[in-house]
Amino acid sequence: MGSVARHRAENTAGSQVLSQIGFGTYKLAAPRCTKAILEAISAGYCLFDTAQLYETEKQLGQAIRLSGVPRADFVVTTKIKKIQTGLSPYDACLSSIDKFGGYVDLFLIHTPFPKQQAEFVWQALEQLLQEGKTMRIGVSNYGIKHLEDMKSYAVLWPPHVNQIELHPWCQQRELVKYCQTNNIAIQAYSPLATGQRLGDPTLLAIAQSHGKTPAQVLIRYSIQKGWVPLPKSATPHRIKENLDVFDFEISEQDMERLDALDEGKEGAVFKFNVH
Repeated sequence: MGSVARHRAENTAGSQVLSQIGFGTYKLAAPRCTKAILEAISAGYCLFDTAQLYETEKQLGQAIRLSGVPRADFVVTTKIKKIQTGLSPYDACLSSIDKFGGYVDLFLIHTPFPKQQAEFVWQALEQLLQEGKTMRIGVSNYGIKHLEDMKSYAVLWPPHVNQIELHPWCQQRELVKYCQTNNIAIQAYSPLATGQRLGDPTLLAIAQSHGKTPAQVLIRYSIQKGWVPLPKSATPHRIKENLDVFDFEISEQDMERLDALDEGKEGAVFKFNVH
């Protein structure tokens, strides 16, 4: 499995074990998608994030099988995108689950639905959980209002996970505090801000002081915040570098400097998903 150890941490939302760093697959087009995932497996990643919308579920399932590593060694997250005509949410979820050996570790609602539809979809996830077809269920891009609305229809509340955009320029502090207070684990997508801010002077100075890349500092920042970052790359050496963040620690002073970069919603890459 490569020289990098598999770093795991207890999920604060329950006993499910999650890696401290995941590998994102958004916009990883075939055929390089399968190759990049195999590189990530070799480097030591065990948490992989996909979604119906990304159209990478098939490639991830294929890479896991090709790796020769037992399915149980992986944590697979996927997401239901929307209610499809002629297909129930439950059946739509099953179509994803079939790609991963009959279960996924974490199934999320990708984006908020209107309340009536959200109830219908959440019930499908709760059924999958009861049947052992998923180990954890959660949401993505949910704000505080969406999470509060869930209380009126969810048998299981709080959701185990909320996956949201997080990095120094988009910190969603009120939402993060709400999730932490309510024991909802946080996964951080686009922790590198899709590479748009890697030349930021503050970030560069901190990276140089540690002999690390700006991307490594951003990943370490997420970890020290208590988030699970989901960086993505198709470049082998960067895939490995992004996992090599456990031999240094950002000082409290430098964490404060990174915190000061927050631009709220304006700092988001995906502004329509930020609350």
